[in-house]
Amino acid sequence: MNTITINIPDEHLLKLQQKATRLGISVEELVLMGVEELLNQPETSFKDVMDYVLNKNAELYKRLA
Repeated sequence: MNTITINIPDEHLLKLQQKATRLGISVEELVLMGVEELLNQPETSFKDVMDYVLNKNAELYKRLA
């Protein structure tokens, strides 16, 4: 496992500490959970989203044309 160091505003650190305390975990564990959540999200390209919206609303667009 690797270690990284980041600079964050004091108010963000305070919020992280408070949330970690409420959850009964360390700040490091909380941050790692956030990173894992971000990495596990499916990557959706703008084109995929645009195609979805255009296909979903195709009938509406035809009626408006």
